Amino acid sequence: MKHQPITKDKNGLDVYGIGLYWDDVEVGYRFRTLGRTITEADITLFVGATGMVEEMFTNVEYISEVSVIGSRPVPGSLVFCIAEGLLMQSTMQRTGMAFLEADLKIHRPTTAGDTIHVECEVVEARATSKPGRGLMRTANRVVNQRGEVVASYNPLRMVKSRPQP
Repeated sequence: MKHQPITKDKNGLDVYGIGLYWDDVEVGYRFRTLGRTITEADITLFVGATGMVEEMFTNVEYISEVSVIGSRPVPGSLVFCIAEGLLMQSTMQRTGMAFLEADLKIHRPTTAGDTIHVECEVVEARATSKPGRGLMRTANRVVNQRGEVVASYNPLRMVKSRPQP
C-alpha cells in the first residue's frame, strides 16, 4: 500500500476510520476484515425483510428432516451482504461512491453460528475520466472459521481520490 497520510478535519484533528482511496492502494495489495458470526436472528431478520420465506430458511423441523446440511443454512445472499458490511466498516467509509458490478460464487454452505471474514486483493486501481474518482476492483474470498472459502466475488467500485491539500 502506498503511504496513506492521515485525513484532517476542519480543526486540524486527525480523523480515523476513513476508508481506502483508490489512489492509496496498488494492485497486489492484500488485506482482511474482522470476523462476524452469523446468528439465527440474522437469518430470521434477513428472510423476513427480503421475503425469502423458503422452508429451508424458516422451518427447523423441515431442515432437520430433509436437509443434507444438518443445520440451519444461511442464504448465500446474506453471506454476501454480511461480507459487504464487513468491508463497508473498514474500507469504504466516506470514500466509496458506487458499487458497479460483481460476479458472485457460493462454494459451500454457511450455517447459523459460522463466523466469516473477507480476504481481499486489489486487482485493479485506476483513475476515471472524471477528476476526484477512480475504479477499484478486488478479488474477495469469504472465509469461515475453519478456513474454508464459502463464497468469492470480484466487485468493481467507484472510489474517491485522496483529497489534495
